Amino acid sequence: MRTFGLDLPDYPWDTMAPYRATAEQHPDGLINLSIGTPVDPTPDVIRLALAQATDAHGYPTTHGTLSLRQAIVDWFDRRRGVPGLTTDQVMPTIGSKELVAWLPFLLGLGEGDIVVRPTVAYPTYDIGAQLAGATPVAADSLEELDEATRAKVRLIWVNSPANPTGIVRDTAQLKKIVDDARALGALVASDECYAELGWGHWDTAQGGEPIPSILDPRVCGQSQELVLAAYSLSKQSNFAGYRGAFIAGDPDIMANLVNSRKHAGMIVPAPVQVAMTAALADDSHVEAQKNRYRARREILLPALEKFGLRVENSQAGLYLWATAGQDTWATVQRFAERGILVGPGIFYGEAGQGYVRVALTGSDDDITRAAGRLAE
Repeated sequence: MRTFGLDLPDYPWDTMAPYRATAEQHPDGLINLSIGTPVDPTPDVIRLALAQATDAHGYPTTHGTLSLRQAIVDWFDRRRGVPGLTTDQVMPTIGSKELVAWLPFLLGLGEGDIVVRPTVAYPTYDIGAQLAGATPVAADSLEELDEATRAKVRLIWVNSPANPTGIVRDTAQLKKIVDDARALGALVASDECYAELGWGHWDTAQGGEPIPSILDPRVCGQSQELVLAAYSLSKQSNFAGYRGAFIAGDPDIMANLVNSRKHAGMIVPAPVQVAMTAALADDSHVEAQKNRYRARREILLPALEKFGLRVENSQAGLYLWATAGQDTWATVQRFAERGILVGPGIFYGEAGQGYVRVALTGSDDDITRAAGRLAE
């Protein structure tokens, strides 16, 4: 008998049930530092904009309102060092996960095409390739691939700052990726959702450098040919429940994506577009949120080290990537016994074995209590 449905792997987070059950038995309750969902309030400037836009009786546009697209262009110039984009080169998306999952399909990729993603990476890069019928390949550089494989590469995912490792690629590293991809005629798509959350060398509030975008002229030159950048407001603006993100880059590819998404009805709701416009125009709430995460990081990082873990990379983003030098699940169990749920590194590829991802997205009280439990 014929069966229906896509042949995709089981959702990995479902395997966390027994560890969650252990953590919930802690006498002081569960502290969930596994999935990086924002816990702080959505800023008033965004909520007010949404409330004032609820009379949305007409269909919104797929390409986005001109005011939203101008806000995206201005944001790239002001915050990311990317001048000169036009409003035709940007488009809002329904969060960034749907973009990651559907981009290979919308690009027309299929059987025989290869999608390259980082060796330790967000699993949706692989899912997106599979939905299109393409083949995902894990590699941090095209030089890691043999000649026959390189010839089939159509799309290269870059994730800087990276989830879960927090690795940041500098302009020279990004430029090499773009140059190598262009030599093959392949497209580079850069997932830059954590770009406002740099630490240490990349913390502009403390004298550091801004994290570069793939669209920075030092990276791609004066042309955005074969280059796309994706960004989400979920992290910087506590916008996750609104599902607001956007993509920018190569004008020819963008025009095709807009057309395809029109046919598919992939449209950001009109009130959310207004809220996005307000969020992108206000930098103060972004700085305030970053200050909260910095303070939580400064509490949690030494606590992990005292618990016997070594924190690696973690130069940006909402996570601490750490190892105790043992099997991933053994470390997850150690945390669960303290009533703390963390993310298994193995969820992000075989190269994540032995690691855990610890999110900074707990409340101030949760982070303080978690640090105390680890010190017991």
